[in-house]
Amino acid sequence: MSTPDIRVEKGHAEPEEVAAITAVLLARAAAAPATPTHRPLPKAGWRRLEREGGFRAPHSWH
Repeated sequence: MSTPDIRVEKGHAEPEEVAAITAVLLARAAAAPATPTHRPLPKAGWRRLEREGGFRAPHSWH
């Protein structure tokens, strides 16, 4: 174990603090569901500009 897995960027963390944050991160990772919770969208989230109408009223919500 020559290089640490967690590095403190600013300030000084005691070994107990690093151990506590490591335990929290590992517990959260273990509790996360194995399958993704979102479904892929059936169509692209963007539109081709040439298929857009030429003008939209500024007060419209689209």
